[in-house]
Amino acid sequence: MDDKHYLLSLIREGEHQQQDFKYRVADACKLAKSVSAFANTDGGRLLIGVRDDGHLSGVRSEEEIFMMHQAAYRYCKPEPSISFDTYHIEGHTIVIATVPPSAKRPVYAKDEEGRMRAFVRIKDENILASPVLLALWRESQKPRGTVISYDDAVRHLLDVMKENLTLNQIVRLAKLPRHKVVTLLARLIRFGTVRWEYEGQQFRFSLS
Repeated sequence: MDDKHYLLSLIREGEHQQQDFKYRVADACKLAKSVSAFANTDGGRLLIGVRDDGHLSGVRSEEEIFMMHQAAYRYCKPEPSISFDTYHIEGHTIVIATVPPSAKRPVYAKDEEGRMRAFVRIKDENILASPVLLALWRESQKPRGTVISYDDAVRHLLDVMKENLTLNQIVRLAKLPRHKVVTLLARLIRFGTVRWEYEGQQFRFSLS
C-alpha cells in the first residue's frame, strides 16, 4: 500500500480510542494533552494536518513541526516515547505522531497555567484522569507480590459499593477520609475486586 492509500485508510477510520485528528498545532499544551492520554491508555496516533471531518489541511510550517516535538519532550513528564512520520499527499504535508502506551504511568502534560495533569483516552476523548487512576498507576509500580489486607476499612468500603458510584458518593457513604478511599479503591482495582468505568462524564466504581 502506498503512502496515499495508507493515510486515506487511516482517515476513513475516523477518530477513536487510538486515533485523533489535529487540524493544526497552535498550542503545544493541547497537543501534550493528547500525548498524555494515549501514553496513559492503549497508545495511539495523532494525524496532524487533518480536520475533524477528515479533510486534509496540512502542516503549514516548520514551526508547527517544532511545536510537536516541544509538546512531546518538554511539556510531558516523564518524557514519553513518540515517533514522527511525515507524508506528502495531494499537496499537503501530514505528520503522524505515534505514541505507544507508557510503562511509566502516569505521563503528565503541562496545561496553560503550568499545572501538570494526567489524561486518559476514552473513545474519542481525552479525559482528566481520576485520582483513583493516579493511585492505581502508583500501585502498579509496586512488586506483584504485594497483597491487600481485607481489614475493617476494606470490608466497610465493599459493603457500601452496591452499585456504580462516583468517588464523592463512596467517600460520603463510607465516611472515610478521601485519601484513604482513593488508596483502597486503587488497590482493590489492581487485585480485581473493584472495576471502574467512565459513564455520564464521570468515573464510577463498582464491585467486579
